[in-house]
Amino acid sequence: MTKETILNFSQSQAEPLWLQERRLAAFDKMADLDLPTIERVKFHRWNLGDGRLAVSEQTAAVPDFIALGDNPKLVQVGTQTVFEQLPANLVEQGVVFTDFATALEQIPDVIEQAFGQAVAYDAHKLAAYHTAYFNSGAVLYVPDNVEIEQAIEGIFLQDSDSDLPFNKHVLLILGKNSKVNYLERFESIGGHSQETTANICVEVIAGAGSQLKFSAIDRLSQGVTAYINRCGRHADDASIDWALGVMNEGNVVADFDSDLIGHGSHANLKVVAASSGRQVQGIDTRVTNYGRSSVGHILQHGVILERATLTFNGIGHIIKGAKGADAQQESRVLMLSDQARSDANPILLIDENEVTAGHAASIGQVDPEDMYYLMSRGIDQATAEKLVIRGFLGAVITEIPVKEVREEMITVIDQKLDKR
Repeated sequence: MTKETILNFSQSQAEPLWLQERRLAAFDKMADLDLPTIERVKFHRWNLGDGRLAVSEQTAAVPDFIALGDNPKLVQVGTQTVFEQLPANLVEQGVVFTDFATALEQIPDVIEQAFGQAVAYDAHKLAAYHTAYFNSGAVLYVPDNVEIEQAIEGIFLQDSDSDLPFNKHVLLILGKNSKVNYLERFESIGGHSQETTANICVEVIAGAGSQLKFSAIDRLSQGVTAYINRCGRHADDASIDWALGVMNEGNVVADFDSDLIGHGSHANLKVVAASSGRQVQGIDTRVTNYGRSSVGHILQHGVILERATLTFNGIGHIIKGAKGADAQQESRVLMLSDQARSDANPILLIDENEVTAGHAASIGQVDPEDMYYLMSRGIDQATAEKLVIRGFLGAVITEIPVKEVREEMITVIDQKLDKR
């Protein structure tokens, strides 16, 4: 890892001077920063990045992906954009949805102002590594007062036959009073023959009064060791509803954060996760209330199979001055094996009076009474177990706005169950 490598890459991509300088500053900071804190997850010896900066030399075959008709859509394989679609009426309204390099040409000032607002490059070692070494990404920009009825989809495919690090930066910028429905997918394709790393950062800058429904499915392969960071920065009365499906096969640590900077801002984070085999998944879901009367709710449900490990850390932090804030969280895990390991850790940090806060956490096995009820009506044990699990995870799955994606998530869960 050298500064010369970073500078050469940045110049080869014709990046602006401010981004070159940000990359180099992040590189200089890396040695002095600690890894992020993910309570009760031992990931400090994982390989989470080798400092290579390159772009894909060739594009893998693109599989069939969910058809959304004329909906805005961006598909990338590795670092290459293979499909891009944005209806003319949205272009006329000033909407931008394209790869990161192209967006830097189209709206350079907007990106310079927004980049790093939600995730600072010096927040921790993996954030600095990401800023120095991300090699591709995408930007969605929605101007003030624009409401988009169609679902917008970003599909980011990792070629598992390549060992190139999968380092993506996705930046969503929502203007004042805008309204957007966004669906995101990170998924491995190919023969799954190579081991590599992923460092993914998704920043959402939500302007005053904006509304975002953010749905995501993560399906990286067993050979990908990943750090995934999604963070929203909310202005006054801004609202983000997150529905996140963590369905990876490899080891993963994740930060899902909402910073409620503005007064009256809202965040509703729903996370569903499934761990199988011997994989380890550690998920930190955090809401920090800065603004008065801000509301942050966390709901996490997970299923663990075989000898896997799943850790949910739910963190609600009400900062001094955030009077009238509300922080609620619930983390529940269903264990389907005596060899599985799980933690569900509720953490509340309250620095202000006149607020509301609460938490709940549980770890358990499939309720025998539920199984008995279903089997007494002629349903076999395997099917009954699947139905119980679907019901358990349904609180998140039902929040995903696209029917085909909801069905796919159920299919993925069933596939994990069938592997036992």
